Amino acid sequence: MHARQINLHLVSDSTGETLNSIARATLARFENHHVIHHRWSLVRSRLQLDRVLEGIEHEPGPVLYTLVDSSLRLALEETCGRLGLPCFSPLDPVMDLLQGAIGARAKEKRAAQHVMDADYFRRIDAMHYVLSHDDGQGTLGIRDADVVLVGVSRSSKTPTCFYLANRGIKAANVPLVPGAALPDALENPPCPVVGLHIEVNALIDIRRHRLKIIGAAGVRQDATDYIDPEAVKAEIVTARRLCTARGWPVIDVTRRSIEETAATVLQLMEAWHARRKDGAQPHEPEDPAAAVLSQRPATP
Repeated sequence: MHARQINLHLVSDSTGETLNSIARATLARFENHHVIHHRWSLVRSRLQLDRVLEGIEHEPGPVLYTLVDSSLRLALEETCGRLGLPCFSPLDPVMDLLQGAIGARAKEKRAAQHVMDADYFRRIDAMHYVLSHDDGQGTLGIRDADVVLVGVSRSSKTPTCFYLANRGIKAANVPLVPGAALPDALENPPCPVVGLHIEVNALIDIRRHRLKIIGAAGVRQDATDYIDPEAVKAEIVTARRLCTARGWPVIDVTRRSIEETAATVLQLMEAWHARRKDGAQPHEPEDPAAAVLSQRPATP
């Protein structure tokens, strides 16, 4: 079955992030499609809208929009109606639902979610924190963290921390290096500590790619412990055993996106704070290294 090509117009008076997310989430459910995205952002005047309308008329296709100005909305809808194109504002049903529940009408305020308020500056502060506490840097500042991620090298700690920072979370990350001592702050951590695990073969592939990118001249890829299967397996087992011994929960990131990993971290953070509030002790976790260890004979 051949994929049908369509034009999809995303029209926003703000950054367009909401529409991009909606389009990405819905199109992911179609296996055979070829969609050309036309992103029209910061559309706030009739002159800007006229350019959008010309583009839609030239390359017709469905239109998703988030426009607050009623005159711009009307002009867009009228043009799409004349061209026989579907035109929909995905936020309208949600807005109607909330207006009914709250009992008040929403203000006509564009880009209301993009304001330089306390939440905005908290996200900026979190970004600065991640930059200065990445890959084991600034260990003394770990006591100011909201969460600490630990794991072997190339287990997606850094990108997950930056994603969390965009949610206003100060996330430090500490690499688990064979033979290297942990920072003193992790002896009695004042915040949740979460381990990131990745399967051996996947980690080796990532590390090989990393070596290729940095042009590791003179490094024999079949000899270095960095990508040696037995050495990598031992490194992963040691890291998971450490997390088990410390009672730190572990997330398998092998087949998870950064977004999914971050969402799980947030859930674990909530559970950690709930236990602290209730004064409950965490349950002793099962040995997460058992599945890896079962792949080879046990050593005496």
